[in-house]
Amino acid sequence: MDTAFLISAFFTVFVVIDPIGLTPMFIALTQGADARHRRAVAYRACIIAFGLLTLFAFFGEAVLGFIGISMPAFRIAGGILLFITALDMLFERRTKRREDKADEEEFPDPSVFPLAIPLIAGPGAIASMILLAGAAEDALAMAGVLGVMAAVLLLVLLLFLTAGMIERALGRIGINVVTRLLGMLLAALSVQFVLDGLRNFGLAPV
Repeated sequence: MDTAFLISAFFTVFVVIDPIGLTPMFIALTQGADARHRRAVAYRACIIAFGLLTLFAFFGEAVLGFIGISMPAFRIAGGILLFITALDMLFERRTKRREDKADEEEFPDPSVFPLAIPLIAGPGAIASMILLAGAAEDALAMAGVLGVMAAVLLLVLLLFLTAGMIERALGRIGINVVTRLLGMLLAALSVQFVLDGLRNFGLAPV
């Protein structure tokens, strides 16, 4: 199994899902809830997101082929989408949208919406899973992609379960700094996705 591929896959999924950036949102959506309710919401959200991302990893490319979209085209579109996500992270637009959703509505059980969909298993994460699954050369590499995704979701779960402690330790400024850094790295990674797609079309040098 290609270790470099797994490291790249882990970084891609980690940055796109952004467990650290999700933690303040989880705190906001479960504000006032007791520890038992918070744990139930955290487990349910991560399990639903795992099922959805696994589904797209296995069948996403087949669906694209059925409607006539090639993987290079989707790779370019995915790279553009990830770049937009990176801009949102860098300029705090994604955080503001998340906070608006928390402020505008009350969700007795936010595990399905908005936590699992679209905050954890959002368009960027779905696109990333399809791209990574398409890049997996064999069953072992595919298992590695799923393992990487499961590891990131486990990190999400752990951060959700320790949300109160993390909130006190990092503070708002610390979380903002980490989110900006991840946004910069994601921007570079998204450009690489676009270049890979163009290379598959023969429009970029190998």
